[in-house]
Amino acid sequence: MSSPSLGQRTASGSPGFLKRSQPRYGEKVIKVLLVAASLVSVLTTIGIVIALIPPAITFFGKVDFGDFITGTNWSPLFKPPHFGVLPLVGGTLMVTFIALLVAVPLGLGAAIYLSEYSNSRVRKIFKPLLEVLAGIPTVVYGFFALKAITPLLQDIWPGGEGPQVFNALAAGFVMGIMIIPTIASLAEDSMSAVPRALRDGAFALGSSRMQVSTRVVVPAALSGIVAAVVLGISRALGETMIVAIAAGGRPNLSFDPLEGMQTMTAFIAAAGIGDLPTGSIGYQTIFAVGSLLFVMTLVMNLLSIRLVRKYREVYE
Repeated sequence: MSSPSLGQRTASGSPGFLKRSQPRYGEKVIKVLLVAASLVSVLTTIGIVIALIPPAITFFGKVDFGDFITGTNWSPLFKPPHFGVLPLVGGTLMVTFIALLVAVPLGLGAAIYLSEYSNSRVRKIFKPLLEVLAGIPTVVYGFFALKAITPLLQDIWPGGEGPQVFNALAAGFVMGIMIIPTIASLAEDSMSAVPRALRDGAFALGSSRMQVSTRVVVPAALSGIVAAVVLGISRALGETMIVAIAAGGRPNLSFDPLEGMQTMTAFIAAAGIGDLPTGSIGYQTIFAVGSLLFVMTLVMNLLSIRLVRKYREVYE
């Protein structure tokens, strides 16, 4: 008797072509591994929250939360101690803002060139070279800012004394260079995913390559570009070595980028390697500042998710 043909049913009544000779254990193993990999980030986040909350609660039981948020004097390790975190927040935002002024235009420009202007051969050469910047240790960037960028700025500064030895401008500039590959690579991937038909339609209407790039491709890839910029901001907020080396270690609530400043991450690093007794209020400031930085990053990511969903384009 011949085997059941396509569409025929076996003796059990099930279609012959749906019958499996062996269960696929390999697929089940892969599925379990993928689920485990996806849970790593969730469990890591939960672990960070669990590690931060108890010491932060203890800290705010001794220090008024309003004074912590609105105070302009940060000297927790001196007597009398002051716990106004605004100088650290101001330094963090200042350095991050300067970094974005460098990274966003250069990163998006590189992404537009790689996606819309370069040929495949040039793209295969330049994109890996651009991404090499992301693999350079941040401590190297820090010493580059301190030993190369700061003296250069002091030499070419048009008037006045110029930047101090430790300053937010050099730290932010070099940090912007560091996050260019992050923004450029993700934005280029998003632009490359835009259907070719949209470009061809714009060219058929007489648009130039620049008009197609800026008025068709960039708006269509806006959700991916926003995600790339947000990831760059997150990396800038969490950067430690560059700001610790180049921006200085003195809390300073100032709008002058030529002055030295201390960021939240730089304080955490400096206090964490100090001789603070475990359980002391000085030690607990590490967790208080870390909790604030965690909340700031979380709020920024939630806002970015809303923007990505709002401007997401779905193509079939």
